[in-house]
Amino acid sequence: MSNYHIKHLEEYYQVYRKSVREPENFWEEVAEEHFMWHKKWDNVLSWDFTKPEIKWFEGAQLNVTENCLDRHLPTRGNKTAILFEPNDPKEAAEHITYKQLHERVNKFANVLKNQGVEKGDRVCIYLPMIPELAVAVLACARIGAIHSVVFAGFSSTALSTRINDCDCKMVITSDGSYRGAKTIDLKGIVDEALESCPNVKTVLVAKRILSNISIKEGRDQWLQPLLDEASTTCEAEVMNAEDPLFILYTSGSTGKPKGMVHTTAGYMVYSAYTFKNIFQYRENDIYWCTADIGWITGHSYIVYGPLANGATTVMFEGVPSYPDFGRFWEIVEKHKINQFYTAPTAIRALAKQGLELVEKYDLSSLKVLGSVGEPINEEAWHWYNDNIGKKQSPIVDTWWQTETGGIMISPIPFVTPTKPTYATLPFIGIQPALMDENGNELKGNQVSGRLCVKFPWPSIARTIWGDHQRYKDTYFSAFENKYFTGDGALRDEVGYYRITGRVDDVIIVSGHNLGTAPIEDAINEHPAVAESAIVGFPHDIKGNALYGFVILKDVGETRDQNNLRKEINQIITEHIGPIAKLDKIQFTVGLPKTRSGKIMRRILRKIAHNDISNLGDTSTLLNPEVVQSIIDGANSESTN
Repeated sequence: MSNYHIKHLEEYYQVYRKSVREPENFWEEVAEEHFMWHKKWDNVLSWDFTKPEIKWFEGAQLNVTENCLDRHLPTRGNKTAILFEPNDPKEAAEHITYKQLHERVNKFANVLKNQGVEKGDRVCIYLPMIPELAVAVLACARIGAIHSVVFAGFSSTALSTRINDCDCKMVITSDGSYRGAKTIDLKGIVDEALESCPNVKTVLVAKRILSNISIKEGRDQWLQPLLDEASTTCEAEVMNAEDPLFILYTSGSTGKPKGMVHTTAGYMVYSAYTFKNIFQYRENDIYWCTADIGWITGHSYIVYGPLANGATTVMFEGVPSYPDFGRFWEIVEKHKINQFYTAPTAIRALAKQGLELVEKYDLSSLKVLGSVGEPINEEAWHWYNDNIGKKQSPIVDTWWQTETGGIMISPIPFVTPTKPTYATLPFIGIQPALMDENGNELKGNQVSGRLCVKFPWPSIARTIWGDHQRYKDTYFSAFENKYFTGDGALRDEVGYYRITGRVDDVIIVSGHNLGTAPIEDAINEHPAVAESAIVGFPHDIKGNALYGFVILKDVGETRDQNNLRKEINQIITEHIGPIAKLDKIQFTVGLPKTRSGKIMRRILRKIAHNDISNLGDTSTLLNPEVVQSIIDGANSESTN
């Protein structure tokens, strides 16, 4: 009997040992006892990290939506599946039961079929956090179409890149979205994106902000009339275990975004099992993850993980600051939230506000607090623990990635003793390794190195869409026979892990992984810019912010530099989205480069961090003299 619900530390160690000694037996028991299958697997796992090729539950047949919806109908049909909390607190919350969600998903699935979407087709979903987003995701899964959700804060350029990369034939969007006091013209962004997406045949438009939009004949259709006519029955497509379920794009440190492919059976099993244990979810709990479904956190821990467990999952359309910074706590009180999962960025922003905004609400329903997106700093951890959890609700500081599909290192609440800033112990079945630069594994405790994983887990991404070689090069080439996460970590004296940050050119800003290359590409399109380099620097709220070093084509550029800064940020907003804007822009005559022309970001990072005491040997640089001029510029920059 697999322990589906771990309740004690001793039990964790027992189950963990079994999961790493006999992984096939362990995951087979979990899969067998807790899910619906049309056909059982012929083989639990085959893998080879040198190719890399990973297959879980090979030969099995299933449909994820039957596991998330149909099987709950006899016992939980009238239970709330999705609790939708709108942007405007004056608008009533919507409770969608499992029965209603099942019908809505079937209707939407029939609409997709009627529009010519077939198994294996890619469908781009560019929607705000409204119920249609979750319904659209599940409707794709129902008929075997592969969903590619794009966060509705991305620009038209970022959207068109993602649509073209996986050749989507349909886009699902809305007239617009609410974000606090603002509205955003999503349909306008889609129209602009589709000017360079020749293969999109259909655009379905949900009504949300009731704005006037242009409808392109033969391509655009309002969603609701189609749903009204659709049947409420739609037989679930029988999928193979390794059929793709979705593609989700993550920023690459070089060039274009990477379309991570997650497959069906392993992803379902792992997201469900982690959800159950890491949030200690019990039958009538109300669980709320504040992420957007446009990120992996929303896929795994708003949609698939909770629904596979028959949970009630909250979808929040708004922002933590609207109508004031008490909004999160007002929702916790209103819906009696039991598990609350958010990002350190939000926690830091809320901690900056007066405590009266927290103290006016009753947070006594909270049992578990979670943190996701980046390592949580100590100050934020204590504020969260003291003021939100009242030292009664353990914090699960979860480390994982788009590529991993589910949480990899995390405390289990009431099981693992927590330690501020530490993600603590590997989750069941996860075999981490810390490596030195020479590819040797660092054994024992009190060591730090590059974080790898030595053995596959069920929800590991299987490839990058259309580019398996890049998948191999990015994750499996740095260390032989290991998955390299791109993060550094340390292991303390008791074996707890602490993530120390990215070791490549990806910067985590407000929990979002931003590759420096695409941002630099955007800046370099400005007619006045010759070259640029981006590094991260510490920021009170965002964790990291972006610092841009920019060389202008005309060194004596006389235009107002503040205007230039605004124009550069405007270009970044258009190409990537407002999340990638630079907090600091320093104009410089040059960048420190090696003789092979590589920018020495290490030096720029130190300057951005205002840590110039030890820049290392700069004499080997192609242009060592430029370093002092950048330092001088940074000093005058900070006095601006």
